[in-house]
Amino acid sequence: MSKKHISISAEFFPPKTEEGARQILRTANVLKNFPLDFVSITYGAGGSSRERTVEYGELLREIFGFEVVPHLTCVGHSKAELLGILKRLADSGFRRIMALRGDAPKNAPDFAPSPDALKHASELISLIKELYPDMEISCAGYPEKHPEAASFKSDIEYLKLKTDLGAGSVLTQLFFNNSAFFDFQKECKSAGIGASIHAGVMPALTLKQARNFCSMCGSALPEELERRLEAAGSEEAQARVGLDWAKGQISELISRGVDGIHLYILNRPKSAIELMGFIFENL
Repeated sequence: MSKKHISISAEFFPPKTEEGARQILRTANVLKNFPLDFVSITYGAGGSSRERTVEYGELLREIFGFEVVPHLTCVGHSKAELLGILKRLADSGFRRIMALRGDAPKNAPDFAPSPDALKHASELISLIKELYPDMEISCAGYPEKHPEAASFKSDIEYLKLKTDLGAGSVLTQLFFNNSAFFDFQKECKSAGIGASIHAGVMPALTLKQARNFCSMCGSALPEELERRLEAAGSEEAQARVGLDWAKGQISELISRGVDGIHLYILNRPKSAIELMGFIFENL
């Protein structure tokens, strides 16, 4: 019997500075040596990184040979702008999109969406499928509930809607407690969600970073991980704790036959190569 294939992927974000540009290229050069199923590249709040997302998505594909899944958010664009972006992505040869609602830009109190802006990721998925029916679509899932969702049950119901409308895979928000992910899997199955579910894993490289990300996305920071990070002292020692914790998560996810592991690598080559090496040694 052939072993079940587990999709392995990583997420980049478009750089804002020259040093950031060098860092994403260094990281991509490291990861090109691994047989990744795809990489994704994020989209700034309110559409702020639109050009860089497309530009670096093309570089990751053309220079390094990755299958690239660009993120696309709808909250910061008019419908006409979205139509133009989708046409550019399709014309550039992208065949899969991560469809998201997105957030308003930080420190922009006067930000106002276009009157005809799409309000939900489900609307964006419908638009993509209407215009480009062969385009593959991924969407986001939240093992510990979207921070704005009324309840975990309603969040699962909304995820079901997104998959019914055409999203064929779910990439989850980061989590540090695998039990939350396995409970999420069960709820998805019970709700009739047939899309593949890829576990989003991010190493907690520092306690400050872990707290910031958990605060932003509504994920819980386990007391044991927090205690270990606090006791570690130096940033180097904290990174060691976070990487070891991520490896423990990955080992259990693989042993339980997860559909996929999606690494949030933060464009950092050192931690990316260590975790990717660990993954492929344990598949």
